Amino acid sequence: MASLAFFGSLVIPHRNPPSTHDASSLFRCNSVAEPLKYKDNGKPGSLPNSISSDYGQVASIPSFLTTRQLYERIPVQKNDTRLRIFSGTANPSLSQEIACYMGLELGKIKIKRFADGEIYVQLQESVRGCDVYLVQPTCPPANENLMELLIMIDACRRASAKNITAVIPYFGYARADRKTQGRESIAAKLVANLITEAGADRVLACDLHSGQSMGYFDIPVDHVHGQPVILDYLASKAICSDDLVVVSPDVGGVARARAFAKKLSDAPLAIVDKRRHAHNVAEVMNLIGDVRGKVAVMVDDMIDTAGTIAKGAALLHQEGAREVYACSTHAVFSPPAIERLSSGLFQEVIITNTIPVAEKNYFSQLTILSVANLLGETIWRVHDDCAGGFEPYSSLGID
Repeated sequence: MASLAFFGSLVIPHRNPPSTHDASSLFRCNSVAEPLKYKDNGKPGSLPNSISSDYGQVASIPSFLTTRQLYERIPVQKNDTRLRIFSGTANPSLSQEIACYMGLELGKIKIKRFADGEIYVQLQESVRGCDVYLVQPTCPPANENLMELLIMIDACRRASAKNITAVIPYFGYARADRKTQGRESIAAKLVANLITEAGADRVLACDLHSGQSMGYFDIPVDHVHGQPVILDYLASKAICSDDLVVVSPDVGGVARARAFAKKLSDAPLAIVDKRRHAHNVAEVMNLIGDVRGKVAVMVDDMIDTAGTIAKGAALLHQEGAREVYACSTHAVFSPPAIERLSSGLFQEVIITNTIPVAEKNYFSQLTILSVANLLGETIWRVHDDCAGGFEPYSSLGID
């Protein structure tokens, strides 16, 4: 039986809790000796074969992202102000990891709340004529983080930045992307208009809920997929391809699951037929496909209350699945998601750090992978105007 194999993507362990690894840690499936190990408290132990640095434990970066093998880049000097990265308050640890990978320091910015809740933003250094990247996911509290992003964009525009790119690892309001009933708003389009009118010249987003959301922006959108990070991690586990089946938790995610399965040795696909009666309320009806005796990998773009994926996992076990893995890029984790995910239905819950996970929400089956190197490399290529058709660039999953 052939073993599971996938090449050309990356997996990056999370440096901050619940992991102790640096943002520069980067692995390929053929270079990882063993998967992340979790201690009793739900935090991972150290990966083997790492080297020390000023930032902690750093594993060697493979040739896939050794930039000089891809194209020539002018070395960055510490006083080079052409490229500047600023972080909002939504996910500062991810911003720091991105800057660490790029060999830069985060720009100095002052963000505070007044007593009445109003947000104040002031750049602490000049950005005149600079290519500025603002890292701010619009995760919960979505309204607070969105408003903060808009004010950061406005501050950069009024400070005469040459180009402003909103780096949005998680794009909030993305689920309100169409009218399913009368008299509904399409909030995704509204938010896109707000970001554009605030002064952003470009958006860099990770795993939008639907591809059509890119069309809501009247400015260029670079869409990065987090799947390569998860795929390489799964490949490192050496699951036999004959035992694997990829499962879509609903009909709407079939295209995503099919692409995922194709890269996992063209694994078979199963679909959970779901009926949703209200927002955040799902009722599983039946399963399309065979999972008996298989290792089922459920793939979705986000986990919110975990109702859909938990009921789907229960159905898979009823149908004879040997193990169930949950894979998702965005971990929203609204209550009671943690209770559902840690109930024993899942062998492992694999997510990325596009949204910060509070330490109180750690559990033993949780694995967090970092997308910092993926976003950092994308920022470099956008800044250097690298052509999207360039093969190593395309393999990063950038539209």
